[in-house]
Amino acid sequence: MEILVDVFVISTLGILAYQRVSGRAWLLGIGAILIIISSSGMIDGLPLFLTWAIAIIICGLLGHSELRQRYVSRPLLERFRKILPPMSDTEREALEAGSVWWDGELFSGRPDWKKLMAEPVPMLTQEEREFIDGPVDELCRMLDDWKITNEVHDLPPEVWDFIGKHRFFGMIIPKAYGGLEFSALAHSTIVMKISSRSVTAAVTIMVPNSLGPAKLLLHDGTQEQKDYYLPRLAQGKEVPCFALTGPDAGSDAGAMPDRGVVCYGEHEGKEVLGIRINWDKRYITLGPVATVIGLAFKLFDPDHLLSDEEERGITVALIPADTPGVSIGKRHVPLNIPFQNGPNYGHDVFVPMEWLIGGQKGIGQGWRMLMDCLAEGRSISLPALATGAGKAACRYTGAYARVRRQFNMPIGYFEGVEEALARIAALTYQMDAARTITLGALDSGEMPSVVSAIIKYHLTERYRKVINDAMDIQGGSGICLGPNNLLGRAYQAIPISITVEGANILTRSMIIFGQGAIRCHPYILKEFMAAQASHDGKALKEFDEAVFGHASFLLSNLVRSLFLGLTRGRFSASPTNGPNKRYYQHLNWMSASFALCADIAMMTLGGALKRKERLSARLGDVLSELYIASAVLKHFENQGCQEEDLPLLRWALDDGLYRMQESLRSLLRNLPVRPLAWVLRHLIFPTGLPYVEPDDRRGHQAARLLLRPSEARDRLTADIYTNSDPTMAVGRHELALAMAEKVAPIEKTLSKARRDGLITGKTIYELAADAQEKGIIQSAEVALLEEMGTLRSQVIQVDAFDHLA
Repeated sequence: MEILVDVFVISTLGILAYQRVSGRAWLLGIGAILIIISSSGMIDGLPLFLTWAIAIIICGLLGHSELRQRYVSRPLLERFRKILPPMSDTEREALEAGSVWWDGELFSGRPDWKKLMAEPVPMLTQEEREFIDGPVDELCRMLDDWKITNEVHDLPPEVWDFIGKHRFFGMIIPKAYGGLEFSALAHSTIVMKISSRSVTAAVTIMVPNSLGPAKLLLHDGTQEQKDYYLPRLAQGKEVPCFALTGPDAGSDAGAMPDRGVVCYGEHEGKEVLGIRINWDKRYITLGPVATVIGLAFKLFDPDHLLSDEEERGITVALIPADTPGVSIGKRHVPLNIPFQNGPNYGHDVFVPMEWLIGGQKGIGQGWRMLMDCLAEGRSISLPALATGAGKAACRYTGAYARVRRQFNMPIGYFEGVEEALARIAALTYQMDAARTITLGALDSGEMPSVVSAIIKYHLTERYRKVINDAMDIQGGSGICLGPNNLLGRAYQAIPISITVEGANILTRSMIIFGQGAIRCHPYILKEFMAAQASHDGKALKEFDEAVFGHASFLLSNLVRSLFLGLTRGRFSASPTNGPNKRYYQHLNWMSASFALCADIAMMTLGGALKRKERLSARLGDVLSELYIASAVLKHFENQGCQEEDLPLLRWALDDGLYRMQESLRSLLRNLPVRPLAWVLRHLIFPTGLPYVEPDDRRGHQAARLLLRPSEARDRLTADIYTNSDPTMAVGRHELALAMAEKVAPIEKTLSKARRDGLITGKTIYELAADAQEKGIIQSAEVALLEEMGTLRSQVIQVDAFDHLA
């Protein structure tokens, strides 16, 4: 009897915690437990009386809001205010930027998969598709990347003219202002396709459509500013740049020394109220050719011409490049990828108030403007560039590995090469999934700031891994630059994507979890805001609701982690009963475990977690892999659950789960409170460590998708530049792969005949000649083998020059 009662008590408490029931349900559940205990006779007399009395006092205290706030929440709030780390204005604005989307569900420990599956499938409009298949394709044919990078060190004049004529700088600008008004999906797809042809052209086009004057104007500009600048930007009459980074302010943009002072000055022959600015900026893309500069600076009003406040905060102005005192034109050389990039300076530049974005209302709003734009723009440009590189590696290196032969077989059939090909294919599948799912959220009105940091960091890091693998496979053909080299410049450009829009090291160690912990957690931000509120009564009520919701949340994730660990995710919710059901359940387990570890880390380390960057980075890695794995599952559904894509899906998810497990292990090995780390280890993984790296069988299946023409290969590499033009390296790769597939049966016939002793020869041509003479193959088949030989020779050929420029 006692055992049954114990089971009932434990089960009831576990179910209440697991299901995150309301306070009333908790009271009813505890009442039921007490009644069962009383009826069972397990305890009686004074112990029973004390049990009831203690339960009634605790339930009465916690169940009555006024008593709870007075005796529990108020002391906690006072203590919390004392230990709360200070938050700067720039940190607050960064936290409040953008929106919380699926990242919030993952942080909950109990993701609602139906919400993700209900998200609409990202789709291009007919107009967008026609633009991509028309002007974008035409631009790609115009681009001679070897000439751009090695001879003119810029885009040729005809390319600049074409970009302006077809409004490539106006993709995000509404049609009412003469722009294209394309979706985020179209914007990304255009950049991705161009990047597969020329990184220089892609960067030139993506920057004005990302973090720059057009986006800032759309969000915060005055109507007069929009009416003047947006049509000119859309038509290419103005070339914009945005000047944020300087010698003393990189990732810590809030430390910028660039200074503007409110004063009176002369403008257009009249004395007007304005600002005199001095600045020193560098790494400014399009800066050397810009006609209008978006400038971020700190504004001061020492003479109190605007108000009694002297320090007015970060502000943004639009300044024509020909304004007296502005100096531009010098160029940086970013790893011989010659997009226009360079420093600019301003000495005592006077600008009227109407040149501030948003006018005087925009004073001090600059950091918030930048964070809002970054939350959106960071999701588009660099992920597109990274995914384009991955798709190009899949398409071109896959073809090369099939065409290139060593030891009488394609090098792609060697297991060592196959391992690298599998990574190239599956990591590209992850990149494309994360890219498209995030773009769908943007086009639905979300601005997920944490997700944008996740995909900026992880897609550019995967870009690095994929291109490194591709270069290993290509060997000498990858390192010898020239018109025939399709990957060399993508390899050179890797550090650029790693560095810009938030350096990757700091993005991983400080932003993803540092911002995500507060922004995505269902209660942390509410607790912070309540603690910093000035209205004590309202603050106490909000803090009370948040802190007790947080306690319930923590208890629930503790129980969920243990139960899901014991069952390895079984019995948890899944939106499907198909072959991917177990993956959803594994992610439920990892989500609960992540949420529990995040809470424990924040509770035990407090503000010190901000300085424990490696612990923060590992928590961010788990959140990131949860997001990417979710995107992979949604992407697979969006593409119609193609069976041919299952090797990519399974390799990608096996890889993601293994990375989550190892990040959690590394976190627990380094938590300062060792007994607590030991307890967490056994709560999260009570039955051991279940995940391993993707196995060889799945790697083999994924790699083979790149070695032959197929619908799966076309889906994986969709929307990069390809053709079948034998005069272009891209076309020769396509033709050679198609021919390799066509002659494969002939080569198999020759191989069998040789093994059977029917024919002899040292080369495939000698074998073919002998086989033709003996009637084993026909002359037409010999001709195909000769054509394949010609194409193979063209594909593996590397460039050589009489002299170097």
